Amino acid sequence: MYSLLGGIFLGWSLGANDASNIFGTAVTSRMIKFWTAAFLASLFVVAGALISGQAGIETLKGLTSFSLNQAIVSSVAAALTVSVMTVLGLPVSTSQSVVGAILGIGIINSQINTAGLGKVFLCWVTTPLGGAVICFILYKVLAAVYNALKISVFGSDKLLKTGLIVSGSYGAYVLGANNVANVTAVFVGAGKLSVFSAALIGGLSIAFGILSYSRPVMETVGKKLVALDPFSALMVSLSVGMTIHIYTVIGVPVSSSQAVIGGVLGIGLVKGANTVSTQTLRNILLGWFFTPVVACIVAILITFGSYLEYVGP
Repeated sequence: MYSLLGGIFLGWSLGANDASNIFGTAVTSRMIKFWTAAFLASLFVVAGALISGQAGIETLKGLTSFSLNQAIVSSVAAALTVSVMTVLGLPVSTSQSVVGAILGIGIINSQINTAGLGKVFLCWVTTPLGGAVICFILYKVLAAVYNALKISVFGSDKLLKTGLIVSGSYGAYVLGANNVANVTAVFVGAGKLSVFSAALIGGLSIAFGILSYSRPVMETVGKKLVALDPFSALMVSLSVGMTIHIYTVIGVPVSSSQAVIGGVLGIGLVKGANTVSTQTLRNILLGWFFTPVVACIVAILITFGSYLEYVGP
């Protein structure tokens, strides 16, 4: 069990960081209370991991050949990287930290599945672009329908709140399905866990992170990037769920942070680019760049450090 602590730590980090990408816009637009969002996100993350998490696990475990010790090193390196970013209040890509750590181990072993790695890199690029396009289209189409219905203020509030709950729960489901691979896939590749056990342990650890430490990052996502009204928050939430779902079907774990930033940028395109905080966006983009690099370096350093022997005086 102790060998899985690195993966559980990573799951906690993922939940603490990525729940903001699912319900953050709804909470900061004051349509849903934080604890309601946290409970729903935890429940549906576990369900998604158990029901639909297999494809992503199969993809990541095939990137390189791992021993159990190497699986532990990669999960610890990824978790440390994500945790530091989370404490700093920056939404970062858990997928990138995991792949960076796996790449570090692969460099040492000279065993890297370049085809699989290329597939993952391509999805990193298309995830925010897809999120922006989907959100832009959703906003244009659904705003026209919404305005044509001429709903009362009371009815509008109730409709938007229900929509945010449904879309957030859907987003949490696909987050669990897509990102559980980031937490425990390396242990499946090392022969430590079955796919089902990996999905269960990964899902529960993500849920624990959501319940214990997901509130701080919601501030960054919901308020510092763009001022979101409830309807815009719903469009972002829907676009994030749909974007991640596409990659779940493909079988590639992707960043919900990238999907939500893409969605927020889509709103910015509708309302005017000046609604987006360029300074915050720049900080997040730097985090995306440095996350896989740092995780790769940390994994290499931990591996080399484990080879050192203490020589006493």
